[in-house]
Amino acid sequence: KMAKKEEASKIILERTYNIPLRRETLKAPSYRKAKKAITAIREFIGRHMKSGNVAVGKYLNLKVWEHGIKNPPHHVKVTASKDDKGKVFVELADAPKEAKADEKKKPEPKTEKPEEKIEGAKEEKAEEAKKIEKEEIRELQKEHPKHHAPRMPAMPKQQEAHPTAPKSV
Repeated sequence: KMAKKEEASKIILERTYNIPLRRETLKAPSYRKAKKAITAIREFIGRHMKSGNVAVGKYLNLKVWEHGIKNPPHHVKVTASKDDKGKVFVELADAPKEAKADEKKKPEPKTEKPEEKIEGAKEEKAEEAKKIEKEEIRELQKEHPKHHAPRMPAMPKQQEAHPTAPKSV
């Protein structure tokens, strides 16, 4: 979906920023720091790229949340690209570039067929293995039916040899 949208819209502006997050995350409690870092990124990019429509990329999000909610990075290097519709896409500067849709379509038909065959064979083998396992379990249950330990008879209450209180006559 994203690739189609990017193809439809032209990228007008692309910039690289080193976003400081420490000052913003200090304002948030420790259990909300990474969340605050993401909002700080959105605000920073919105301010600098002059757009309210900001999309944070997968790798940038993973980088911010890498050490959990309490320990986001102090600063992050990102590339922000703005399209003609005003949408800004922010991604980590070192993030791997994704191949275009045209390049992906060519190798897919060749690789899909063997994978489907392999997956189908694996599924069949797995189903057969499950059936065999169930049969073995049934046979074992027939051979060894459940035996419960016999209940112990209730012990008769014994009279104390020396009662504490004298018997009333």
